[in-house]
Amino acid sequence: MYTKQFEIRWSDLDANLHLGNSKYMDFMSHTRMSFLINNNLDLEEMVQSNLGPVTLHEHIYYFKEVRPNETITVSLEVLGFTPDGRFLKFEHNFYDKEGVNLAYAEILFSWIDMKKRKIGTISSAILNKIESLPRAKNFKFLDKEDLKSNARTPKNIIES
Repeated sequence: MYTKQFEIRWSDLDANLHLGNSKYMDFMSHTRMSFLINNNLDLEEMVQSNLGPVTLHEHIYYFKEVRPNETITVSLEVLGFTPDGRFLKFEHNFYDKEGVNLAYAEILFSWIDMKKRKIGTISSAILNKIESLPRAKNFKFLDKEDLKSNARTPKNIIES
């Protein structure tokens, strides 16, 4: 399990004086990028491959308030990825200093082709790095059904 610690600052609070929901996403994003960099998938290599990291959906479950001046730990585990490495599923947990679980999230992650602005193709070098990522105990290879399980289609305000 990969972890990062964060101190809750005044600027992280919302009007209720607890951690604002957008900050959970910021902390998860920072943890994911740190994890990828620590596993040799840095931004420089992504740029050279014409790829950018992209979150397709995030599902967050809040269990307990996070208050100012607390130090929290955000964990990351790889729940799965597709055999071609184009889609990855991550799990994040938020813990207080006693190890109490404050929030849980699942993220579906992919790579965007920076020119075509669509899901990109992964090079064999990047795929090898993805395949070597540490995996959660309940890891599984993702298939089309896993990718569709939370899929939504856009519904325009004006039908064409």
